[in-house]
Formats: sequence, structure tokens, C-alpha cells
Amino acid sequence: MALALYRKYRPRTFAEVIGQEHVTEPLSQALRMGRLHHAYLFSGPRGCGKTSSARILARSLNCEKGPTPDPCGECDSCRSLAPDGPGSIDVIEI
Repeated sequence: MALALYRKYRPRTFAEVIGQEHVTEPLSQALRMGRLHHAYLFSGPRGCGKTSSARILARSLNCEKGPTPDPCGECDSCRSLAPDGPGSIDVIEI
């Protein structure tokens, strides 16, 4: 079965997210500075990267080397939350 493009080419890090620097830079900076908010709301039109950004943030927060803007991709948490991993994340899309 062929994967949809948004699943096949889903970015794994904030650096791989294209055209959303106004979203990725503040999130990366908050992770670097350790100044995270208690909640984040991702909104926008279909296909702009909301789910991808949320999944990257989840990986960044749950990484064994984190919170970090660059998840290691090697620990159990990173592998589980990777785009091709089994995932243990709940995403509510409205």
C-alpha cells in the first residue's frame, strides 16, 4: 500500500519543517532556554504542518537527552514517536 505524501515525507526535526520558521524558531528557542509553556495550540489550514510540528515537539520534550530542540532519534521515546514508529501519542484534530 502506498503512503500518502504527508506521511512519507513527514519531517523528523524542526530544521526539516519548510516555510514555518515563525513556528519552529520560537519552539526551538523555548526548548533551548527551558522556558516552555504548559500548553500549545496549533492551528491553521490543512497541510501547513500542525501535526508534524506537534509530533516534533512531543519528541523534543520526551527525548532522554531533552528537552532539546534536536531529538536524538535513538532513544526508545524518539523511536516510538518517529513518523514511522509505533507511536504512543494522542493527537486530537478538530
